[in-house]
Amino acid sequence: QVQLVESGGGLVQAGGSLRLSCAASGRTFSRNAVGWFRQAPGKEREFVAAITWSGASTLYADSVKGRFTISRDNAKNTVYLQMNSLKPEDTGVYYCAAGVVTSATPRLYDYWGQGTQVTVSS
Repeated sequence: QVQLVESGGGLVQAGGSLRLSCAASGRTFSRNAVGWFRQAPGKEREFVAAITWSGASTLYADSVKGRFTISRDNAKNTVYLQMNSLKPEDTGVYYCAAGVVTSATPRLYDYWGQGTQVTVSS
């Protein structure tokens, strides 16, 4: 089992920055990858970024490339999502998830956190 807890969400002005954290516990490294997804009201869940614990593989949605950076600190069992140049369309509930490989497909992730709200005002 892997437990995931997101934090760091909040309200930020467009153009601002925010860093999300995903703290993992349990059998953390039984899964190789951690991904971030987001969901806006009335919208489908959308892939954002993913990383392996080794750091060898990263994957980003086109919509966030150049603005968001995913990273990990294995000693802290934590994955971060640094979000810069935020736009109102980045608003949503952000979830982290653990899976076998970096993938944009939610079905390939076994464990999910509870989510943290990110709101970007214009």
